[in-house]
Amino acid sequence: MKRSLFLPFAVLLVLTLSGSTISVADEGMWTFDNPPLSKLRDKYGFSPSQQWLDHVRLSSIRFNDGGSGSFVSPNGLAITNHHVAFGQLQKLSTAQRDYVRDGFYARTQGEELKCTDLELNVLVSLENVTARVQGTVKPGMTEKQALDARRAEQAKIQKESLDATGFRSDVVSLYHGGEYWLYRYKKYTDIRLVFAPEQQTAFFGGDPDNFTYPRFDLDFAILRAYENGRPAVTKDYLRWNAKGAADGELVFVSGHPGGTDRGLTVAQLEVEHDAIYPINLTRYKRELEALREYASRGQEQKRQAADTIFGLENTVKAFTGEYNGMDKNLFEKKRKEEAELRARVAANAQWQKDYGDAWDAIETASKKQGDLYKQQVNRSISTMSGMARFARQIVVYATEIKTPDAQRIDGYHDSQTDELKFYLLSPAPLYPEFEEALLKESLQQSLDVLGPNDPWIKTVLNGRKPADVAAEVIRGTKMADPAFRKSLVDGGEAAVNASNDPLVVLARKVDPFFRESRKNMEDQVESIVTSASEKIAKARFAAYGKSAYPDATFTLRLTYGTVQGYPMNGTKAPPHTTFYGLYDRSFSFDNKPPFNLMPRFLERKDKIDLATPLNFVASLDIIGGNSGSPVINRNGEFVGIIFDGNIESLTGNFEYLEETNRAVAVHSAAIIEVLRKVYDAGTLADELIGR
Repeated sequence: MKRSLFLPFAVLLVLTLSGSTISVADEGMWTFDNPPLSKLRDKYGFSPSQQWLDHVRLSSIRFNDGGSGSFVSPNGLAITNHHVAFGQLQKLSTAQRDYVRDGFYARTQGEELKCTDLELNVLVSLENVTARVQGTVKPGMTEKQALDARRAEQAKIQKESLDATGFRSDVVSLYHGGEYWLYRYKKYTDIRLVFAPEQQTAFFGGDPDNFTYPRFDLDFAILRAYENGRPAVTKDYLRWNAKGAADGELVFVSGHPGGTDRGLTVAQLEVEHDAIYPINLTRYKRELEALREYASRGQEQKRQAADTIFGLENTVKAFTGEYNGMDKNLFEKKRKEEAELRARVAANAQWQKDYGDAWDAIETASKKQGDLYKQQVNRSISTMSGMARFARQIVVYATEIKTPDAQRIDGYHDSQTDELKFYLLSPAPLYPEFEEALLKESLQQSLDVLGPNDPWIKTVLNGRKPADVAAEVIRGTKMADPAFRKSLVDGGEAAVNASNDPLVVLARKVDPFFRESRKNMEDQVESIVTSASEKIAKARFAAYGKSAYPDATFTLRLTYGTVQGYPMNGTKAPPHTTFYGLYDRSFSFDNKPPFNLMPRFLERKDKIDLATPLNFVASLDIIGGNSGSPVINRNGEFVGIIFDGNIESLTGNFEYLEETNRAVAVHSAAIIEVLRKVYDAGTLADELIGR
């Protein structure tokens, strides 16, 4: 369920201005400062202690290239999904050695492979800084001035925290700007691959089975965090419970949901439905078609494109389900909820004065967002090509780094430059032929949408074909060389302006358009929506208190539910599947792709206890970004790992339906079973279970 986390600005705007949702049933992605203690106590007779919450929080990991995980040994051993580790597996692979296709196992620590550019984060502290951020907004400020003031204060807080603690420091907006929290993270950047099954094993059933259940996937990978050249000492980790969770048992997920839109106003949902989703889906489908064409050129091209194709297939399926979920019933529900809150506000003279105009302000701004977004997405050279993205970021960096920190574009602040350089200088391989195909498709889409008379198109193409421009800049650039990128970063604006590298030259030409599009979106949409959304958040707090949870923001959340099946297709889906089902599904399709078993599973079938639970479902409220999150029991033990949601869960971006919305997880027993009996990885299994 790798719903893309590298989203264009207009979608990121939704995440940044995350709203709140009144919780019912087992719904909720709760922040660790406001866990649902009374709900758990009243319904399940269990109230986690502060020690329990702290231990779970410190055992949980954010994978910064998109996903979640957890520490599962005191020696830095971490587990996540295979599809979360997919990108790193591909970057470590070569034409001669394909770890995605063939899997990997390091029998000793000396054989563990260092990932090229993976950062893991552990949330070590949370601090409410709402008063500081909101306090910078003074009477008489325009909305744009208020936006700039908030951003400047956030940058200041982050820099102060980084200098004082050394921890990665992010100011996070919650509840539509109703609260701001400083999250401090311990950061690990020396991450090494320990184990990954073959992709076919991890993603058994392929795209046809994606977002469905029953499932039979072993979607996990194991890595190890290092510090100072040695395995990290991780005092907080989740003990392994190989028995897993029983049907009806209370379980939790601690992970990093990427983003939800449950707190949007009706006007914002309408622009999502009418503009944002159609624009994105059209682009994604075209990109996927182009990538499949590239992959058809040969085995090596197929390998190079594998991760991107996998991600796009996943994204298209997820976004299609979400888009279809924005139906008449959803809008009726959202209009009713909005009308109720607005009625409460109108009934209180002071609330009406303070908050009453917020919804109309958002509606006015939202009407402009669709056209601005369409232009912003298509006036970009970096929507697909990694090389072009590097070039654009380096050009922007060279300008921003000499600008006062408070005035810089987000992502280029002093507190963020270490992370930026970590990715800009990554030694991960880039493939010129692949990059040329990506840039060609991106430019062709921009031409088709904007037309030949658009100023950006004239600047980039100058009357030439997208294929010719892509060939010229990619074949002539040195951007694939990390040393070249470093020379530009270290040399700053002088080096960037003096460079005659064709991709750098192109990035310089389009930089004014990037800044113009960004300014237009800020002036006409973001500044207005930020101020108005803060008012709505305050209205919700006044009307309902803090009984709500905020929309997801790729920050750590706790959700809870029970292991349980659900009604499906006129029958009932079981709470768990077994290895019996895996072999039955494969044999039912004559062992043909994507339902084929790897040879080792056919050869060792008699060694496996086929009654071992393989996957299971629970009424856990999750979304993309939760991939790799641990499933935890009352004792704080690891009982499984989230890897997907069922097809009914795709509306979870907008609402949670407990009757049918299910999270799908790999069972803890299945992981130990295959490590011992299929992969001869008994030493690793012993470390997991604490022997």
